[in-house]
Amino acid sequence: MMKEMSVSASKASLVLFLCQMISALDVPLDSKLLEELSQPPTITQQSPKDYIVDPRENIVIQCEAKGKPPPSFSWTRNGTHFDIDKDAQVTMKPNSGTLVINIMNGGKAEAYEGVYQCTARNERGAAISNNIVIRPSRSPLWTKEKLEPNHVREGDSLVLHCRPPVGLPPPIIFWMDNAFQRLPQSERVSQGLNGDLYFSNVQPEDTREDYICYARFNHTQTIQQKQPISVKVFSMDSLNDTIAANLSDTDIFGAKPVTERQPVLLTPTGSTSTKVELRGNVLLLECIAAGLPTPVIRWIKEGGELPANRTFFENFKKTLKIIDVSEADSGNYKCIARNILGSAHHVISVTVKAAPYWITAPRNLVLSPGEDGTLICRANGNPKPNISWLANGVPIAIAPEDPSRKVDGDTIIFSHVQERSSAVYQCNASNEYGYLLANAFVNVLAEPPRILTPANKLYQVIADSPALLDCAYFGSPKPEIEWFKGVKGSILRGNEYVFHDNGTLEIPVAQKDSTGTYTCVARNALGKIQNEVQLEVKDPTMIIKQPEYKVIQRYGQVSFECIIKHDSTLSPTIIWLKDNDELPDDERFLVGKDNLTIMNVTDKDDGTYTCIVNTTLDSVSASAVLTVVAAPPTPAIIYARPNPPFDLELTGQLERSVELSWIPGDENNSPITNFVIEYEDGLHEPGVWHYQTEVPGTQTTVQLKLSPYVNYSFRVIAVNEIGRSQPSEPSEQYLTKSANPDENPSNVQGIGSEPDNLVITWESLKGFQSNGPGLQYKVSWRQKDVDDEWTSVIVANVSKYIVSGTPTFVPYEIKVQALNDLGYAPEPSEVIGHSGEDLPMVAPGNVQVHVINSTLAKVHWDTVPLKTVRGHLQGYKVYYWKVQNLSRRSRRHVEKKILTFRGNKTFGMLPGLEPYSSYKLNVRVVNGKGEGPASPDKVFKTPEGVPSSPSFLRITNPTLDSLTLEWGSPTHPNGVLTSYILKFQPINNTHELGPLVEIRIPANESSLILKNLNYSTRYKFYFNAQTSVGSGSQITEEAITIMDEGKMADILHPAIGAGKGYSEILFATFPVMYTVRPTFYKVQPLYPRIRNVTTAAAETYANISWEYEGPDHANFYVEYGVAGSKEDWKKEIVNGSRSFFVLKGLTPGTAYKVRVGAEGLSGFRSSEDVFETGPAMASRQVDIATQGWFIGLMCAVALLILILLIVCFIRRNKGGKYPVKEKEDAHADPEIQPMKEDDGTFGEYSDAEDHKPLKKGSRTPSDRTVKKEDSDDSLVDYGEGVNGQFNEDGSFIGQYSGKKEKEPAEGNESSEAPSPVNAMNSFV
Repeated sequence: MMKEMSVSASKASLVLFLCQMISALDVPLDSKLLEELSQPPTITQQSPKDYIVDPRENIVIQCEAKGKPPPSFSWTRNGTHFDIDKDAQVTMKPNSGTLVINIMNGGKAEAYEGVYQCTARNERGAAISNNIVIRPSRSPLWTKEKLEPNHVREGDSLVLHCRPPVGLPPPIIFWMDNAFQRLPQSERVSQGLNGDLYFSNVQPEDTREDYICYARFNHTQTIQQKQPISVKVFSMDSLNDTIAANLSDTDIFGAKPVTERQPVLLTPTGSTSTKVELRGNVLLLECIAAGLPTPVIRWIKEGGELPANRTFFENFKKTLKIIDVSEADSGNYKCIARNILGSAHHVISVTVKAAPYWITAPRNLVLSPGEDGTLICRANGNPKPNISWLANGVPIAIAPEDPSRKVDGDTIIFSHVQERSSAVYQCNASNEYGYLLANAFVNVLAEPPRILTPANKLYQVIADSPALLDCAYFGSPKPEIEWFKGVKGSILRGNEYVFHDNGTLEIPVAQKDSTGTYTCVARNALGKIQNEVQLEVKDPTMIIKQPEYKVIQRYGQVSFECIIKHDSTLSPTIIWLKDNDELPDDERFLVGKDNLTIMNVTDKDDGTYTCIVNTTLDSVSASAVLTVVAAPPTPAIIYARPNPPFDLELTGQLERSVELSWIPGDENNSPITNFVIEYEDGLHEPGVWHYQTEVPGTQTTVQLKLSPYVNYSFRVIAVNEIGRSQPSEPSEQYLTKSANPDENPSNVQGIGSEPDNLVITWESLKGFQSNGPGLQYKVSWRQKDVDDEWTSVIVANVSKYIVSGTPTFVPYEIKVQALNDLGYAPEPSEVIGHSGEDLPMVAPGNVQVHVINSTLAKVHWDTVPLKTVRGHLQGYKVYYWKVQNLSRRSRRHVEKKILTFRGNKTFGMLPGLEPYSSYKLNVRVVNGKGEGPASPDKVFKTPEGVPSSPSFLRITNPTLDSLTLEWGSPTHPNGVLTSYILKFQPINNTHELGPLVEIRIPANESSLILKNLNYSTRYKFYFNAQTSVGSGSQITEEAITIMDEGKMADILHPAIGAGKGYSEILFATFPVMYTVRPTFYKVQPLYPRIRNVTTAAAETYANISWEYEGPDHANFYVEYGVAGSKEDWKKEIVNGSRSFFVLKGLTPGTAYKVRVGAEGLSGFRSSEDVFETGPAMASRQVDIATQGWFIGLMCAVALLILILLIVCFIRRNKGGKYPVKEKEDAHADPEIQPMKEDDGTFGEYSDAEDHKPLKKGSRTPSDRTVKKEDSDDSLVDYGEGVNGQFNEDGSFIGQYSGKKEKEPAEGNESSEAPSPVNAMNSFV
């Protein structure tokens, strides 16, 4: 019988260090205990052996260690003591051995090249780090060289050499053109491992002058560029043309056409070559061939197969890649290049060597005074490594002698150790390809016993189930453990108890009388301690009345009972399930205290109903089937479940089989379809019935297969279409003989719960699967890929075992085998598990961000070494957050977002970014334990995007022909706004859309007045903002201009005033006033209209002007009257070619209303406006009519006129002729003469205010003349003939200019004087 070992059921982890000797101590992971125990130093973190540093940044050489008391640190450089106090550039971190060499503040990295080693020391020993070789990275410039152009004939092969500068580490090579685009590669053109560019055959399209080789030095993030290489490919056709041009007709000429060629290897050269690679590395073999057509490469291994799952082909199968090579991969590898003309091959002889690797690394040893122990250091390699030992960092041959220590090759044997034997030992395994260095301490402790289980801990179990009482302890020497029941009880002994090595007391079958106080006593030579725990054994929960099978007619009511009995100190909960799922959410289901009632039953209620009773310690359940049937149409035939079978008999009893027979019960008008056989195991699970098998309804005997060590009883259930019968009475019992177990536990797993343990779990065998008494489990494990023996323990009544002191996250081979008092089950299969994971050690490096567009970015990172993941690599997490909106320059609360990228990815996409913003991100590696450290924050910015829609668009102040638009800037501008785009179009009564008008508005505007719109018209507006990227989404609104009431009246009553329609405009003015027009966008009118009616009022007159747009017509008319008066409107007719009129004879200081209409256009008129004439002003002039000098002057003028008249009369009487012009002048209309010939002004209104411009006017006749019959309603009364015009702002020119030139009243088409219509056109 194997020696029994057991496992603790305590939640506390039990072991920190697992030693090779069975006498070595186990140290529980109790934090308080660990703080009190002395411990030699242990190196916990150090820099890599080959440490290449960036010469531009500070050098950080890591060395962290733990120990009790805390260790001190020292360093050597190139084998001699490194006094950091003498170098101002070097500092050591507090409470750490990590060195920081200040390069960024004046130091030079080259000055600190060398081999460094750290020593951590306390009173119990000294641990040392690896030799850390510090070398600064180098990225030298390319050697200048003169490159000759390559002239190649089409079809020939070509090699473009890169020859990059030698850097540290070596650079990454790639080929690009002048536009920084990677050169396309294919089976014909590809880059070799040495960086050269190979052409199997050149084609005319290969001609170019910018073949550029780049060397990227990742460590310093620099790229060096070789000078461009020129390639000129001569085709045969062009070469023949050249030859033909230089030879005579009699010469024989012509280059050979492109000929096909069989393959020739460009690299490697020759027929054979050799390659040496180290174990665990990646093997890369390359073959590149020339030939036409382009050869295809194939790889084989002579005398074997290429390793499956580790072989990859790259570079269009020109490169063979085998990962994680081992000595078995040595051999001859042949590459074969083949095309239609033949083949070529090359054999590469590969030898796999191995740097040292561990078979058994030395492990820390904790001993008690006087105990024995061993340190074992076993390593392998090719060639075989040499093993050497050091003690506290000193070769063991010259270390202080220790009489308890003996070195035997790769083993140190300790005998009768004392506390002074504590030390740290180093094992060095080395060969020509490298070395391994491991620290392992021997810690000799003398400690009195300690019990770690809390005092008076309460354990509760159900009767007849196992009880496990913990007594976790520690002491040195190892204490002995004894258990007592009660305060003064005797020591517990006997078969009813199981005592585990970890101190746990197991009561396999706890009974009610097991309740009480249990005392654990731990003692060794240095002392004694005890602890009490409490055990309570509860009554099991039982269902004393189970739900029963029911058949119910549709729309009836059914009830299931579930009455329970339980321990009075436990609070049970009852749950009902239907078909192993929750009850339907239906008010027809009523759950009572101990029953379930279903009202108004339907067909869908058919199924199995289960009552589950749960307490904190146990759970029981019972089920019943509900069958819903239709109400029978007639009571003639009654269908029911069959009656139970009876008279069960067992015959032909054998060790593994028995024959069962029975007599069927009444079918109850529904034939029996099958019989179900169930069994009870009275030995292991009395009262519990299990499904065995079922047979057709025509069969009444069955041969049953049996298991060993089961006390069988059988019962039979008959089944028809209505349902199942009640079970038959049980058969007689039959106890089978014991045997070895037939099967092993299932679902074996090995998953660590802590970084230094391995938790092995399995599903225990059922009682009848044990095949005999004394069921136990043999748990075995060993570290995978290490030449270790299996470690085994035998446990019982558990389904878990914890292996402590394991390395972090290493694979283990695990197997669990069942055994009983008669022997073992068959050899179990092995499963692979892993010890516990720890948080990743390093952050992803070389994090780069490529912004794809304004809302999407791609982040790249380098994968972390798998050894630093320390667990199952689950993926990478990218944390990113918005720092600032670049358009608003405002910061806000940082809300970090997280994206997880599963697997060993090296890039990921970041969607949903906000345009024109600044972001930060970092990357972390994730394993099953959690996240590793974050990479340094990376800042990136998103470019501008299109804006969101404006926040609002309001349309206000509707008039006959204008609308005011107001808007808010976009909530998310996503950049710098450049402008707004407004589009609009009218909508007619049939909802058809008119022409679309587009206006661009500056970005700093927030409102707009649209004029020249049609009255009573619905418009649809489309409005959006723009950035330099483009237009954003638009916002739409609709609005209607005001309906002209007069027009509406004419539409509704066309017989009234047809052709006499008019518009009324109300406005008020001051003496010589004008209205300043706001900035607006003019819209092409869709229908005829009169708009922009303006007035310029003086004391007794007012100038009325307007704009007309529409078809030609005969006349306008102006109507006016006193504002607020009920008097009839006064009406003045205006020639249809004009757009202004002067109202005379007005009363000073009076408000008038005015409106303009058009004859010939039914009901077409302007809106109404109001103006006010200026107040009467007292004249400051002296009445010259009473002055003597004026009377004399007038007499002289009259005399002169009289003389002129006499002269004219005399000449006429003499028959004289005179020009037509003079005759026309003599008969000219006196009303078109200026009022005053001296200055052409209006007399008392000639002050400075008279020169204020009037608002814009409108049109004059197209022939630029003013006819006599029109003179009384024109501006001629206040100007010089037809020169009484408007300037560009609509005010009079001739009226105030003092111009004295006279022009013909009509017929002068060549007049250069600008007309009012020209003035308006220039304004618009």
